[in-house]
Amino acid sequence: MDEIKSKNYTPSTFKKMKSEGKKICMITAYDYAMARCVQNSDIDLILVGDSLGMVVLGYENTLPVTMDDMVRHTAAVRRGAPNSFIIGDMPYMSYHLNLEQTKINAARLMVEGGANAVKLEGGSESRLEAISAILDCQIPVCAHIGLTPQSIHIFGGYKVQGKTPQAYERLIKQAVALEETGVFMLVLEGVPEALGKEVAKNLQIPVIGIGAGRYVDGQVLVNNDLLGFSDLIPKYVKTYASLDKVIVDALNHYCSEVREGIFPEEDNVYFPINEEKKDN
Repeated sequence: MDEIKSKNYTPSTFKKMKSEGKKICMITAYDYAMARCVQNSDIDLILVGDSLGMVVLGYENTLPVTMDDMVRHTAAVRRGAPNSFIIGDMPYMSYHLNLEQTKINAARLMVEGGANAVKLEGGSESRLEAISAILDCQIPVCAHIGLTPQSIHIFGGYKVQGKTPQAYERLIKQAVALEETGVFMLVLEGVPEALGKEVAKNLQIPVIGIGAGRYVDGQVLVNNDLLGFSDLIPKYVKTYASLDKVIVDALNHYCSEVREGIFPEEDNVYFPINEEKKDN
């Protein structure tokens, strides 16, 4: 992976992709090593999601993730993917208290983390105000509605949203209001396929689905889920590799060779003893 792919994407790139009917591919990354892999793949953009709380830090949900966590991991991803378009997630309570703090936190992801845009959850009136404040700082915003993980205590868990006629219509209205506020992209999570199709049809901005069916403008998955490196695989995920097994097998192979004296071999040793004897 010596050659770094050039990916000169901007928010307008994704809107153009939608208008041309080109599907958008987004994946999460949380560290330098994975970001390098994504940079050299055909993936269009990276989300440094607060899902890192669960898949990297081992929390039960995303709520304990801090701004410092997000800045640190976003910066690591930027170092691994210097030419990728990166969206940094704003964690729980980083945009809930007041607009001044909201702007400061969004700016940290851009200035300290090196993100190209930020993402925040929800479509209520207060969220629209927070988004407007961030946009006023010339920071592009990606919205996120439907099953919003920071709202699990309100939802009573990770449950599909938009199943009732009232909830269905509410999410459509939220999506339209978010576009009118000025977001450049919308993540729609955990909704019936018909709702995903209607939201995508009604918006000019791209709608990226995660558990939102086949008719949205693109897809996003957690890389650990896609690669089979996760404890729990949701229904909406297709696993493209089984890294859990590959890694465990490799560790066992290494352990076996150490115990049998196979590793390290001569090629893995500085100034092997047999060569020193030849020199003498």
